[in-house]
Amino acid sequence: MTDQLKRAISAAKTAQANQAEATRIASSSAGDQTFDMSESSYKTSHTAIRKARRFAMQGLYEWLVTDRRFDVDGKLGWKDNAPHDIAARTRATNAMHTVHIGYYHEMMRDIPEQIEALDALISQHLDREVDKLDTVEHAILLIGAYELQNRMEIPYKVVLDEAMKLNNHFGATDAHKLINAVLDKMAGELRALEVQADTNANLRTSQKAAAKQSEANSAEVTVADNIETATETESTIDNAPTASNKPRISANKANVKRSSASKASANISDFKASKKNANDTKD
Repeated sequence: MTDQLKRAISAAKTAQANQAEATRIASSSAGDQTFDMSESSYKTSHTAIRKARRFAMQGLYEWLVTDRRFDVDGKLGWKDNAPHDIAARTRATNAMHTVHIGYYHEMMRDIPEQIEALDALISQHLDREVDKLDTVEHAILLIGAYELQNRMEIPYKVVLDEAMKLNNHFGATDAHKLINAVLDKMAGELRALEVQADTNANLRTSQKAAAKQSEANSAEVTVADNIETATETESTIDNAPTASNKPRISANKANVKRSSASKASANISDFKASKKNANDTKD
């Protein structure tokens, strides 16, 4: 195969890809929301999914303050900003090569379609009406509720963590309290088995940690007792009388009783002394 033929084939493939992309965007603008979830030319990593959530949050915010609000207020004639139009415009005006496009389109399509059911789930755990929510909080809760209900492969803790990250990026300072409380209660309802399993795992971990701490404390007490016993033993040995501490007997003390051998030696000495005195007298 010549280089010229290779270049021609490569150019044909590029033209085909560009035409498919243009057709998809045009179809989206026309109202055909058949998004391709297997767009392999785009990133599908965790970071790419996180970026898809961010773009979806912004798109849902725009939809909530325009078409959705007009729909709720009964101003149907004002509707001119459908979710697929927002998605098409977002892709045309942003560099999306690091975004999971398939997941972005899925959220921009499915969440508006399921808005009534998702709002019903959210309202069960609110102390106010859904329409009283801040729009950013509403959009974040919609994404969290959608993932808890429809994306079972995503752990519920990840859903809650990603909602917190969205709020840190777009929401108010204290909004995380409400978002975390609502999604946590919703996870207990929609992911009961997963939450229970996680609770049991945490309980086992806590019990193991408590047992290890108890063993460590027991070991410390045993070592302390051994040290105390050794100290008492050493003190007893130090206080015991030794040979050098015994009272000495003085030879000059007359009241000290002598042994039998000492008495015999004394008698012999006395006899010799008396004999000598007798001889001296005769002389």
